[in-house]
Amino acid sequence: MKYKIEKNTVQETLILPLYSRKLCTELYPNLYRDETSVRLLDQIDYDFSEAEKNSRSLMQRFGALEVAMRQNDLAFEVRAYLKTHPCAAVVNLGCGLDNTGRACDNGRCKIYNLDFPDVIALRQQLPVGEREQNIPCDLKDPAWFDKIDATGGAVFFASGVFYYFLTQQVRELVQEMADVFPGGVLVFDAANRTAVKMIAKTWLRTAKIKDVGAYFAVSDAKSELSPWDSRLQVSSRGYMLGYNDLKAPSVSGFFRFLARIGDNGMKMQIVKIGFGGKL
Repeated sequence: MKYKIEKNTVQETLILPLYSRKLCTELYPNLYRDETSVRLLDQIDYDFSEAEKNSRSLMQRFGALEVAMRQNDLAFEVRAYLKTHPCAAVVNLGCGLDNTGRACDNGRCKIYNLDFPDVIALRQQLPVGEREQNIPCDLKDPAWFDKIDATGGAVFFASGVFYYFLTQQVRELVQEMADVFPGGVLVFDAANRTAVKMIAKTWLRTAKIKDVGAYFAVSDAKSELSPWDSRLQVSSRGYMLGYNDLKAPSVSGFFRFLARIGDNGMKMQIVKIGFGGKL
């Protein structure tokens, strides 16, 4: 059975990142593999002709590389935490149809996928792994905290999510998580104000957002986020070149140049926040 996705729906916004991950797998097989996205797309009835046409453009291919690096970096941090906390909760915040949690499964951890109810409704139609739960919620409402079994520790990750939060909302969420999940870790991607305007420009225009400056952006994570709470240990790495030198044959010198601009000029980074204890 194929699951039909209509144009101009919330579900469509989930399919396109899934297509990007499939494109990454095809373009950069030595850097990134997401077999789940390939398999899921085979189960979905959707007209991908426009996405396929766009995928031939240079910037679309660089965008696919960005997606690949971001997911790889977050998975690296999840696996690093699981090495010392093998029974931890692995929590995907704003999961969409991403399966990074399952890709990091060590056979002992507990996997939680969190997103809005309409997103989770679509996820529920697709196969769910053992020790895996889909939780419908609003991330800004801490009611979801009670559904996470963090007795073995907890690592939370968010991919492309906090660009759409106000800075105050991110601060409150982090402080509340530090209260409830001591010893846990939160990792997410962030960028400076210039990059956030580019990343979220369509959404900002559609939502008629005037005060872009209120939305979450980071240039120097350690100096900007550490003052939020004395319990936080904050570090960051560039997300294009901070984990991988991108010297694979599938990546051109021009793309490595763009990657340096992303990390250094746009401050595209993976931020890691530990809630008490050592990172």
